[in-house]
Amino acid sequence: MRFVPDFAPVLWATYETIAMVLGLMVFAVLCLVWLPFAWILGFVSSGLRGRRVGRWFIHLGFRLYLGGLRLFCANHFDLSALDTLKTAPPRVLVANHPSLLDALLIVSRLPNVVCVMKAGLMNNILFGAAARRAGYIRNDGPLEMILQADAALKEGAHVLIFPEGGRTQHFPLDGFGKSAALIAKRADVSIQTVLIQFSSPYLGKQWPLWRRPTLPLHWSVRLGPCFESPREVIACTKKMETTMRQQLGASE
Repeated sequence: MRFVPDFAPVLWATYETIAMVLGLMVFAVLCLVWLPFAWILGFVSSGLRGRRVGRWFIHLGFRLYLGGLRLFCANHFDLSALDTLKTAPPRVLVANHPSLLDALLIVSRLPNVVCVMKAGLMNNILFGAAARRAGYIRNDGPLEMILQADAALKEGAHVLIFPEGGRTQHFPLDGFGKSAALIAKRADVSIQTVLIQFSSPYLGKQWPLWRRPTLPLHWSVRLGPCFESPREVIACTKKMETTMRQQLGASE
């Protein structure tokens, strides 16, 4: 009997590699295209108006990017739960952090979000100018971070923070820092927990950037409990972590 090789796995692996390279390249191109406009915006529109315009363009760019991943790279996104926050009063958004795309998922759905970012990303040539123009906040100065987050909330924006301090290493969740509760207490706003789930550890802490994904990928975001403005920072932080750990662990 003649052996007929099955090329389907090889073809699919090739497609996964092409999808990975395409996704990374398109993201880099979007950042480079927006870079000169971010510089120009800094000269023609400063202050609150400039920051809001900067956030809207980042929101639009991320929305287009995820649309491209959906269309060409076998990615499926369920982000509709975030839509209720568009008309909600300013809140601190506390999310788990399983992958590099987590902030993109949230910002693609919400046009007025200020992200707390690692200082290294704020200095990055691809991301820095756009992030600064949108009023994003560096995380390397605790007091300055809290003051800037308070100002952003008073301007009507949501503030997004990943309290694990980086991508999750020990699933479902690493330990929380106190920054989210400190920000919410100072600004006297509530804390909305956001639960991110995905079908693969792709772009997680242990996943090298150039390792191809296993397609298709499924991403979903749902809202967890909303906590009132805290009186006790440590108690609130522990309660948030425990609640999110339970909800993420139960859904795995």
